[in-house]
Formats: sequence, structure tokens, C-alpha cells
Amino acid sequence: MARRPSRPQSRAARPRNAAAPRAATSGAGEGSDRDRVIAAFMALLAEKPIERIGFAEIASRAGVSLADLRAAFGSTLAILAAQIKEVDRKVLSAGDADMAEEPARERLFDVLMRRLETLEPHKAAVRSLLRSARCNPGLACVLNGLAVQSQQWMLTAADISASGPRGVLRAQGLACLYASVLRTWVDDDDPGHARTMAALDRALARGQRWSGFLDDLCRIPARICGSRARRRRDEAGEKTVAA
Repeated sequence: MARRPSRPQSRAARPRNAAAPRAATSGAGEGSDRDRVIAAFMALLAEKPIERIGFAEIASRAGVSLADLRAAFGSTLAILAAQIKEVDRKVLSAGDADMAEEPARERLFDVLMRRLETLEPHKAAVRSLLRSARCNPGLACVLNGLAVQSQQWMLTAADISASGPRGVLRAQGLACLYASVLRTWVDDDDPGHARTMAALDRALARGQRWSGFLDDLCRIPARICGSRARRRRDEAGEKTVAA
């Protein structure tokens, strides 16, 4: 089983919801309109489905005008994308140099646990989003696209290649595995997150088997091309001898 990252229990026991009207700074200055809008949206998402959240309600909760809200974001999904990007940034900025010599699976385990810890204040919002995605295929597709982009960064943070077609497939597989772990995490109220870590470990074990299969699959075209090239060389040699 993958090694559990040793982190203070206090980090795992942070408040469940981002109910405060202000979010952590995202580089635009604490208390910026953008920060307040994201925090307000996440607080509303913890209270109701995303399809019932309107622009006027977000603006009112954030304490900004509709004009300022429109200047910052074009849709509720754009606000969500900004929140996901901020989570990515926090995870990437908190890299653990001690994990550099660990196997790839444990490096990825560490990165994804950091991501879940970063999401801890927004657990109710994530639960609401998962519930809506189960009933809305269009929303599920959009969320999948955002998740694949994020997981490419998570793979890179774990020093696992996420470039090229193979990297995209790897990120897609990881996005699906991570979604399955989220379903455990949203109901895991244990400060130590034992159930979540066990679910993540099992998911990564499945992913490791899939990655091996993917590597084998990607080698097939090379083998076919190599066989064809050898056959052409042999045919050319036979023609030369016959001449």
C-alpha cells in the first residue's frame, strides 16, 4: 500500500465549507472582486445545485456589482474553472521535495492527497457538484474536460509524463479514478481520512495496471511499422539478388 504522507492532523481538520464571503488570495490581492466572487460562488454551491445559482445572487453574496461580475467572469462555469485553477496552483506550490526519490505511484498519491486537503474547506460544494453531474450529462462532460486539464498538472507535479496523446489518455484515466475517490472523500468525516486514502490507494493500483496496458498498446504501432519496414527491406533484397 502506498505510504501515507505525514502531515499535521490540523490540516485535515479544516472547516468543511467555504462559507465566508472572502476567499484566499489568488495573486490579485486579498479581497479582490475576483476572489470574493469565487468565494461567494463556492459558498452558494455548498447550499444549492449549480443550476440554481444565478448571477444576481453571486454578485449580492460577493458584494460586487453585476457589471464587475461580468467583467471578471462570463459564466458560472468560468467561476468554477477559476476555482479549479486556484486549487491547481496551491497544490503545485506545495510540492514535497522529500518525495522525489519515491516510486511514481507514491509521488502521485502524495500529490492527490495534497489536492484533497486543499479542497477540504469546499467539501460540501464538491458534494453538490457531484450530485448535479450525475443528473446532467452536459455538466458532467464539462467537468470532465476541466478535470483532465487539472490531472495533467497533477501528473506533471508527480514527475509523470502528461504530454502528447499518451499523456492525455493518462490524464483522462486519472480524472476518472480521482472522481471515484471524490465520491468516498465527500462522505469521509474522519480527520485522518483513512477511507479516502484506502480508496485512493486502490484507485492508483487500478491506474497502474491500466498504464501498463496503455504502454503495451502504444508499442503495437511501432512493432507493426517495424515489421513492415523489415518486410520491405527483405523484399528489396530479394529483388536485388534476382536481378
